Amino acid sequence: MPASVHVVAGVLRDAGGRVLLARRPPGKHLAGLWEFPGGKCDVGEAPVDALARELREELGVVVESARPLIAVPHRYPEQDILLDVWQVSAWTGVPHPHEGQALAWVEQVALAQVAMPAADRPVIAALDLPDRYLITPAMAPEALEELLAGIERACRRGMRLVQLRQPHWPRARLAEAARGARGICHAHGARLLLNGDVQLAMVLGLDGAHLPARVAAELIQRPLPADRWLGVSCHDAAELLHAVRIGADFATLSPIFPTPDHEVPTLGWERFADLVAHAPMPVYALGGMEGEDIDAAWMAGAQGIAAIRGLWT
Repeated sequence: MPASVHVVAGVLRDAGGRVLLARRPPGKHLAGLWEFPGGKCDVGEAPVDALARELREELGVVVESARPLIAVPHRYPEQDILLDVWQVSAWTGVPHPHEGQALAWVEQVALAQVAMPAADRPVIAALDLPDRYLITPAMAPEALEELLAGIERACRRGMRLVQLRQPHWPRARLAEAARGARGICHAHGARLLLNGDVQLAMVLGLDGAHLPARVAAELIQRPLPADRWLGVSCHDAAELLHAVRIGADFATLSPIFPTPDHEVPTLGWERFADLVAHAPMPVYALGGMEGEDIDAAWMAGAQGIAAIRGLWT
């Protein structure tokens, strides 16, 4: 099989937040499907330079600012590709179809219903997920009100994805906490995931569940319907691969840096980037993360950062 083709693509939004898609013309591979505009990265060409060149040639726009969103390795019967997608936050010019392709501005919530190549599907999840993922700190069951107050503060600060993680709480107390946290999160437009207990997450109508690696390892298929989020905690390549196999929407990968609670070997950004490069889904960097680590996380291929202390206080 020929060597993998490196493809760059850009996510452009209009003033209303709609996303620009281009339709693959007749005669091309996957003709008729809609995709994020872009094209092949030449050998030796920096991805951001290839992105700027492709969008200028294809749409007539000049990229002024962009950052990595997600890189998706995908195997088609005809060709292996790496779809390297960037968020384009600023550009000049009005997009026009310079190569005769059809263009369409699509509401983000409607992207899942659009006929797109398989490699583009993880990009939709990356667009829908925030760049910060809060995991609640360990507390005593008696500290329920303190826990809920902390979630309220986090949501008021703009947190939009929260994992309720209290593995040692009695299930009845955990359910009470989940009900309260659900109301708080939904009032602020945030999603709430429950750690470890898929059944309870479904019964309570939460937005999904996040599974520890040991729990995910026991599964052979996705345990949640497609309209709920499924996250998996991962620490190496094998766990990331298994998360993909069971249909996880995203993963956390840790630890990047040392943390007070765990004395285990750390990954660092270089190893993290290498592992994420082979994972066709959004991955959050976890372990010793602080708010100022977000840019380094993006450049390493992360969806963003996940943290307890770094995002709780």
